[in-house]
Amino acid sequence: MPLIVPDLNPTSTSSSSQQQEWTTKLLGKTLTSDTRADNLSFAKQDLPKDHRIVEPGAMLTQDYRPERLNIHLGEDGTVRHVDFK
Repeated sequence: MPLIVPDLNPTSTSSSSQQQEWTTKLLGKTLTSDTRADNLSFAKQDLPKDHRIVEPGAMLTQDYRPERLNIHLGEDGTVRHVDFK
């Protein structure tokens, strides 16, 4: 039987709910260095500490870190997809 400790071994349910939460917050917005967010942008300072921004065509490491938020941008700089990998 696997050991399940809250917040230590994230389950797919908590991961998918976090992904849905961040998708709702970011999808279609641009990331900005400005401290204020609006309907079209999101302040980078409000992202979780463990995140990376993935631009189109960027090379990525293959390390698996389920606590890291990956923010995938489109060609126009808007958020197209988020995941935890």
